[in-house]
Amino acid sequence: MGTFSVTIEVGDPQGQVYETVEALVDTGASYTMLPSALLQRLGVRSTETWRFEVADDYTVEYPIGQTWIRLDGRDRMRVVVFGDSSKALLGADTLEGFGLAVDPVRKRLVRVHGLLM
Repeated sequence: MGTFSVTIEVGDPQGQVYETVEALVDTGASYTMLPSALLQRLGVRSTETWRFEVADDYTVEYPIGQTWIRLDGRDRMRVVVFGDSSKALLGADTLEGFGLAVDPVRKRLVRVHGLLM
């Protein structure tokens, strides 16, 4: 499929201050991972620690919290993972929460209908 990045905005928990971030679209990631330094700067607090499986079959623990994400001109409160690098990953939970899917040919996000089956 290939990879691509999109510009998102990450807000403080009050939704008043936002910072722009380039995030790699990663449909294999359950949640959006953002640099811890960015989240701390915005005042996002960790609420608990979750376990995650990574590609090499290891299980790791990362703190998680919730904050505002602005994408496709819309704002949503989403679960975010406090990452240990400067890379941002846009995960499946955020994509689904915005009603977006990946167009792998044009390397872009497209709006899709939700399913109630």
